[in-house]
Amino acid sequence: MLFSRLVSWAWLMGSAVAAISRDENNDVKSIPVSERLHLSPPYLDTDMQSRWFDFGGSTIVRADRYIRLTSAYQSQTGYIFSRIPLTATNWEIEVEFAIHGPGTLNGDGLAMWITKQRATQGTVFGSTDRFEGLGVFIDTYKNNRPGVVFPYVMAMVGDGQTNYDKANDGKSNELAGCSARGIRNSESPTKMRLTYYAEHSLTLMLQYKSSGEWTECFNTGPITLPQVAYLGFSAETGELTDNHDILKVTTKNLYAFDAKLSQADRKAGAGPGKGKSGSSDAKKAGWGWWFIKVILVVVACGAVYIGYTVWRTQQRSKSRF
Repeated sequence: MLFSRLVSWAWLMGSAVAAISRDENNDVKSIPVSERLHLSPPYLDTDMQSRWFDFGGSTIVRADRYIRLTSAYQSQTGYIFSRIPLTATNWEIEVEFAIHGPGTLNGDGLAMWITKQRATQGTVFGSTDRFEGLGVFIDTYKNNRPGVVFPYVMAMVGDGQTNYDKANDGKSNELAGCSARGIRNSESPTKMRLTYYAEHSLTLMLQYKSSGEWTECFNTGPITLPQVAYLGFSAETGELTDNHDILKVTTKNLYAFDAKLSQADRKAGAGPGKGKSGSSDAKKAGWGWWFIKVILVVVACGAVYIGYTVWRTQQRSKSRF
């Protein structure tokens, strides 16, 4: 029993080392955030509740398939929000979702939130207006945006005082955005990947044209988010309807920003990686991670050896009697 436990522990240590090594192929390393900010089937605990998320409104959880924020019925609003804040300085959130329904007239849309407020129904894609933080909206119904192709994906940074310009589809609030025709009723898995580097950039990638094909929606300069912000999703229907489903959410903590510095930042000499000093820092960081991995491997091997020795001794003792 002791030996099997030590082998399992050593295997886990080795997996962690392998995960770090894979990320080192890029200049950006990542650590998956705990299950508290992840969503995947069956979504609920054994008591049919969620330990780390609150949901309400019209939200329906089908444990084997999806979290449906709204069904294809009129005047529905639904949400799901994390109970604990997203505390990472730099992070990446990947969401698999589905917006689908009968016909071509549909609405209203789906939102992703990184906000100070949480779990409150409202008029902005099912969540509260005058929010503080970041909202990313997948707007499927066009109210008044001449010359813009819908569905339209946009980001808004709320200051806690400004209303969302719903009559004009957020035109006056838009930080950045893009048209995403085909994101609704897509035959391929639809995903979005939001990457945030504090004081550097905010990037949104979309997948909806084909599996594995990512399209950049926007890449902005630095934005400021609340120190305490919660991850959430919401959706809304009006006279027109759609099913708005969340299928999977993965959250990662990112660090080592060098590869993500914009060209302008590099020319201006902003951030790490400038000249000999930056190169020296990068080498020190690389050697540091190398030593950590060596130590982890040695500890894992030592644990397996000790466990095997104890197990062999116990077996010999039993054979004597």
